[in-house]
Amino acid sequence: MLPKLQSTEATPLDFVIDVHEASWLGALISLGGVSGNFFFSYVMNRFGRKVSIYGLALPNTCIWFLFYFAKSVEWLYVARVCAGLTGGGMFVVLPIFLGEIADNSVRGRLCSFFNLAMNIGIMIGFIISSYVPYHIIPCAVVSLPLLYFILSTRFPEPPQQLLRWGREEAAERSLKYYRNCDGPSTSNEAQRSYQKQFDEMRQAIEQQVKEQNNESLSLTDFCNKNALKAIVTGLVLMIANIFTGTFAFINYMSNIFEAVHTQLEPNTNTIIIGAVQIVGTLASIYLVDRYGRKILLVVSCAGSAFGTAAFGIYAFYAEETDADLSAFSAWLPVTLMAFIIFVANVGVISVTMVVLVEVLPHRIRAVGTSACLGCLSFFAFTSLKAFPLMMHYFGLAATMWGCAAVSALCLFYVSVFLEETKGRSIYN
Repeated sequence: MLPKLQSTEATPLDFVIDVHEASWLGALISLGGVSGNFFFSYVMNRFGRKVSIYGLALPNTCIWFLFYFAKSVEWLYVARVCAGLTGGGMFVVLPIFLGEIADNSVRGRLCSFFNLAMNIGIMIGFIISSYVPYHIIPCAVVSLPLLYFILSTRFPEPPQQLLRWGREEAAERSLKYYRNCDGPSTSNEAQRSYQKQFDEMRQAIEQQVKEQNNESLSLTDFCNKNALKAIVTGLVLMIANIFTGTFAFINYMSNIFEAVHTQLEPNTNTIIIGAVQIVGTLASIYLVDRYGRKILLVVSCAGSAFGTAAFGIYAFYAEETDADLSAFSAWLPVTLMAFIIFVANVGVISVTMVVLVEVLPHRIRAVGTSACLGCLSFFAFTSLKAFPLMMHYFGLAATMWGCAAVSALCLFYVSVFLEETKGRSIYN
């Protein structure tokens, strides 16, 4: 919607926004994200996973009322902060919730479905905002967070949380539900496997509770070698997730295609990229538990470095020279961007949250996850605020080359320092 909101002729509202307001409109989602990270982390640890899951629906519902009734750009700012609250909470609550209910053999794939759902939503948003009038969209979409709230009531609290509360019978029922062992047709072998898994879980949780009761978190929990390496790895993954550029590309996709003078209509290019995101996430779901996390991150960082460098070269010729690019403008920009988005979704976007949960020691997992995701929101704010301004003042080519440099640095770290976490127990 940004190009429309910046156009006097096309804006669906009673006001027009300039490039600086557009940058704030893009970036404020990340300020809300920081608040959402820490607020929902507190709610999750204090009141359980289910309460925090329900709470995600409230700010998401508010978004659409604010968009519909917007009288000035400030209404849009508040809506984007609400979107950040939802997104920040979602990135804290859902990976931990999914990690707790999923078996080790499918955890990577199940967590990747989280990204698949987001990418499907993004593509639908691209399509709808291209062809449906502005004020009809909130009327249709506001039903989705309400439907989400109703559907989420059927899922029990994860068994780990129930064991921490001392509710062993409820934890048994919960684990049976999530392991599909609660029906009369369950085999004896499945029952034995379930009982073994529950006993291991109970012993691990009892040990964690005992350690927490004997000694609260201290500085030494964060300053030992394993914790520091895990935290640094988490921060590098957050940098790779944001500063390789994909997050900003998605938010400013139509503006990017306008800058390189593509012959295809910019919104059509954007819809194509939305579809590529889904294909990349499906590839990640297929590969993540077969070949591991590290190889996907290596391929993703390498591909992002190559793709953004190549797009920067094309943007340089499109912006700074009089070269005739008519033979390439209909297909090369969208092909390069599709490649960048595909390889990012194969690894950097889809696998990051899985690795973050698996790499952090269990004693600092909740705090470490919140801290890393708080940094993610700050990085996202910086990226979204700076990206349109960098395009405006330095050009798209220089901006793309900066993303390529970050991708290359992240590739070095992942290749040398990251350990494979496939199959690692979340109780370690």
